[in-house]
Amino acid sequence: MKYSELLDNGAAPSELQAFLVGGNTVPVSMRIPENLRDAAKETAALSGMSFTTFVKMLLIERLSERAD
Repeated sequence: MKYSELLDNGAAPSELQAFLVGGNTVPVSMRIPENLRDAAKETAALSGMSFTTFVKMLLIERLSERAD
């Protein structure tokens, strides 16, 4: 099943989150401004997590929101 199909079928936020954390891990590279990266790393560290965990958490949070 695809993410878009879950949305079309009215999946609950918990179902979307479960889908998003499942599956294989893949490497991702992206270019962002250094200041943005540094600010995100600092925010993540202050929250006791790694930059990668912080980015994943934000993605999961945003993708599991329901557009009302």
